[in-house]
Amino acid sequence: MSQASAGPDAGGPGDEPGSGLRALVEVMDRLRSPDGCPWDAEQTHRSLVPYVLEEAHEVAEAIEQRDRAGMREELGDLLLQVVFHARIAEEDPDDPFDVDDVARGITAKLVRRHPHVFADASGAGSLEDLHVQWDRIKAEEKRRASVLDGIPATLGAVARAQKVVGRARRSGHGDLVSADARARAESLGERLLDLVAEAQAAGVDAEQELRAATRELESRVRGAEARRPQT
Repeated sequence: MSQASAGPDAGGPGDEPGSGLRALVEVMDRLRSPDGCPWDAEQTHRSLVPYVLEEAHEVAEAIEQRDRAGMREELGDLLLQVVFHARIAEEDPDDPFDVDDVARGITAKLVRRHPHVFADASGAGSLEDLHVQWDRIKAEEKRRASVLDGIPATLGAVARAQKVVGRARRSGHGDLVSADARARAESLGERLLDLVAEAQAAGVDAEQELRAATRELESRVRGAEARRPQT
């Protein structure tokens, strides 16, 4: 497996801005070349999907644990996945693109979706107004029929529920989210959805709260195991 940070051309801390990213791209080119690494050479977009998901979760874990060194390392691993996919995409015979195309695309998107910053707008308004504006611009760009289009089906159940609830509220369908609980089915799923909606209304990330509570439970279980007499 590739270790981009160990490449001979890797930039140092005193190099000019952007040199580290250029060095990473050069190392990835070398790894993917005919005289490079066999493992890297045989990877595809599909084969790398598990690594993208794993690295994203490891970034989240480092952030939640306030591990600065870990966060820096894991962000590098996640960046490697972006560069790796872009390098593979260069080889596509029908629709090639490279990491510069990726960067230009996200730059243009950020400018389009922040007219209150980059265009002659009357003002930013509230954070809620900005969320609504973002959703509207995104829907126009994607030509989506529903505000719920584009929410990844592969998200965790809680994370997906948060997305659905948030978009429903911002699009003016909050009444469907906060329906009278007594009129709803008393299923476990409905109760969980109510909790997600409650977290959304309170400005709390339900996914993070659930992970924190799970870690606390893990700590208690491990503590109890440590105190258990050995037989």
